[in-house]
Amino acid sequence: MPDPRTAAFLLAALLPLACHPAPRVTWDFEGGSLERVEQPAPDRFRLFVNGQTDQDGRNRQASWYYIRVDGAPRTTLTLDMVGLPGEYNYQPNRGAITRDTPPVISYDGKTWSHVTDFEYDNAEPHLRLRIRPQQSRFWIAHTPPYVFSDLESLRRLVRGNSAAREQIIGKSVEGRDLLLWTIGPPAAKLNIWLMFRQHAWESGSSWVGDSAVRALLGDSRLRDRILWHILPLADPDGVAHGGVRFNRRGFDLNRNWDITDPVRMPEIAAQRKAILDWRAAGNSIDFFLSLHNTETNEYLEGPAGPLADSVYAALKQRTTFDPPRPFMPVVPNAAKGRANVVQELGAAQIPAFLMEQRIALNPKLGHLPEIADRAAFGRALVETLSIVVGRTPTSARDAHVPQASAARPSATKQSSPLPRPASPHPNRGP
Repeated sequence: MPDPRTAAFLLAALLPLACHPAPRVTWDFEGGSLERVEQPAPDRFRLFVNGQTDQDGRNRQASWYYIRVDGAPRTTLTLDMVGLPGEYNYQPNRGAITRDTPPVISYDGKTWSHVTDFEYDNAEPHLRLRIRPQQSRFWIAHTPPYVFSDLESLRRLVRGNSAAREQIIGKSVEGRDLLLWTIGPPAAKLNIWLMFRQHAWESGSSWVGDSAVRALLGDSRLRDRILWHILPLADPDGVAHGGVRFNRRGFDLNRNWDITDPVRMPEIAAQRKAILDWRAAGNSIDFFLSLHNTETNEYLEGPAGPLADSVYAALKQRTTFDPPRPFMPVVPNAAKGRANVVQELGAAQIPAFLMEQRIALNPKLGHLPEIADRAAFGRALVETLSIVVGRTPTSARDAHVPQASAARPSATKQSSPLPRPASPHPNRGP
């Protein structure tokens, strides 16, 4: 006969699940993403991450998930994130979701903190989360989401500030606005361009950009002699649909910059045209930066020279930028249809740089980056650039950029892009 105390304990443990409606997992909201759900037990879910592939059905990236759970009991739920393996630059990998990248949780959809009770199994692989909900509704995401409601809030500030101007430079595949903001005096002699969110999953890029723009709007000292050009959200369709790194026609928005194809890649075509038209009109581009997120790495890449040295050193000294490697000189593109923004602009002798910021533990911070950390970096970024770029002589800013050896193909002659050399960090790169 079983011990009545044991029976009572089991009853007490199971009763909340038996009496509570089954929790519901949904992702039919802006930025939400999952492939499907399996529920092998009342308190356990297998959540299949919705990987995204390119125009050839290759390079599957399972780097974003964003769900809402409704009707959760006040007992521990086990959520297994599965379907993680994929490809990067045509090389298979175990996926970008690992023990180094635990998700964030929110009970209001605005305030996010990292999940602390989890374990990673490399065999399947899967990331197992154990959640004891504080409320019946909560959200889980790979990183703190930044969606259009956030952008619209910032957009209202831009439109209401006399120092700022907005231009719609094109439309995405699905017809969403592609924005360019300029902040500062139109006659300024220095011009700095900042690009954010080329890849939809990299929401940390947008939190940095949001803070950077707010700093520029609020502090005239940062813009009194610099005209800032901001591309705030390079892949609006991807953000709306919870995408990863490809547009709605399957093209990576940080590849294909050597292709002009406004039908299949209208985002690249519009952004590239805005940048090069500005330069062709006789204006300077004194510094260009595209900001990205990666899992565990952090680096700055671009044309070697005094400007690169100064920016790299200042960012390390003044901000939480914490690269484990030296500055990375950009390598010229040699494969048709594979040039990233830095390679293509560099070939036009524009001092273009790309920064990756990790979502994993930042040694300088001593913790996983939160929204507040991204915000602090955003302000520190524009403060640092306003000092360093402004005091770097023009001759030093015009550093030599290696030229691509491949001829630029026309859109009508494009075939499937050739593989780019494998990244030394197979999960992620520019």
